[in-house]
Amino acid sequence: MSRKILVVEDQEDNRRILRDLLMSADYEVIEAVTGDEGVTAAETHRPDLILMDIQLPGLDGYEATRHIRANPDLQQTPIIVVTSYALSGDDVKAFEAGCDAYMAKPFSPRELLAKVREYVP
Repeated sequence: MSRKILVVEDQEDNRRILRDLLMSADYEVIEAVTGDEGVTAAETHRPDLILMDIQLPGLDGYEATRHIRANPDLQQTPIIVVTSYALSGDDVKAFEAGCDAYMAKPFSPRELLAKVREYVP
């Protein structure tokens, strides 16, 4: 059974890159474009891992993460922030919101896949 990864990303090009990378590694990919959609998809699909952008329409990635973490069924779901919004201190904000790891864009596909596999072998 393939592991499910939720990608919460508003940019189609970035979603495509992540989708292609993850599917090539035999992960099932669920996609959401907004923070609200990400929260709903997490609750509906119960993914094994979430890749979360920060700059999203509606709820930003920090707030979406807080909503996901507030759900007892999702508190243990790993969340990796993957963002180009990489200013000083943003990683601290991501961890405070409840993320497990933080990667800045542009990322190395090999490094991102290695990080994903730390949480979802």
